[in-house]
Amino acid sequence: MESGFKSGNRSTHWQELSFAIVGLGLIGGSYAKALRKLGVKQIIGIERDAKTLAEAKAQGLVDVALTAADVSLRQANVIICAIYPEALVGFIGANVQFFNPDVLLTDVAGIKNDMIARGQALLKPGMEFISGHPMAGRQGSGLGMSDAHIFQNANYIIVPEQHNSEEAISWLESLALALGCKHTVRVTPAEHDATIAYTSNLPHVTAVALMDSASFNDKTRYFVAGSFRDGTRVADINPELWSNLFLANKERVADEIDRYMEQLALWRDALRSGDGEQLKALMRTAGERRRELF
Repeated sequence: MESGFKSGNRSTHWQELSFAIVGLGLIGGSYAKALRKLGVKQIIGIERDAKTLAEAKAQGLVDVALTAADVSLRQANVIICAIYPEALVGFIGANVQFFNPDVLLTDVAGIKNDMIARGQALLKPGMEFISGHPMAGRQGSGLGMSDAHIFQNANYIIVPEQHNSEEAISWLESLALALGCKHTVRVTPAEHDATIAYTSNLPHVTAVALMDSASFNDKTRYFVAGSFRDGTRVADINPELWSNLFLANKERVADEIDRYMEQLALWRDALRSGDGEQLKALMRTAGERRRELF
């Protein structure tokens, strides 16, 4: 492929394309495995941890293994950045000289804010940065937990901005579907960050809070059934990554905690006053919404 997205010649014949993946942890490794299943032409892996990089190479997940970007990166038609949000802009600034002139760069970051605009500002004309966020994951972290199947039936959030061409946005949607995702949706950075505070940040906060509760003791394990197991599934998270995500979206997350506490207060007050009708009303509303959602 010799032309960029704006030319209308970006291929969806995956075997013609070379991809670079920056960061070979849970999500980056999952991309590598899924792209292998698609039969892409080449995968360049960039991972600063030499042990992880060697493992990816040994598993056949990458064709070119780099601990730092170099001129090899120019072969990549697409760069997927699966690194911490605050590291992404730095990666672009430090390595843009190695990028293919027609490259599409995308990410998986759970927070967008002004990262997209700052990243695009560092790119050269003809290069595009379209931010994305696959709503896919699993418990744990690292390459060893990666799995191509995490994309199956997942939703893929795409966060285009004015500088992005319709050609490139549509191509990224096609890639998401090819990976196994069921739906793609386009939102603004503000919409993304506000919604993710509710649907992702808050559930992680509540799961951690449940596990950190003073009620936890050495007998808790004998009283665990489906509800506690499901409610705390995401408590085992990467503290380095998630502390960064929470702080980068801190005002919105704090607002969602306030709203959640308002709901808990309704429960507390209904229980202490013996108001069974209020409890039923709360549960009926939640049940209706849950059925509509799924």
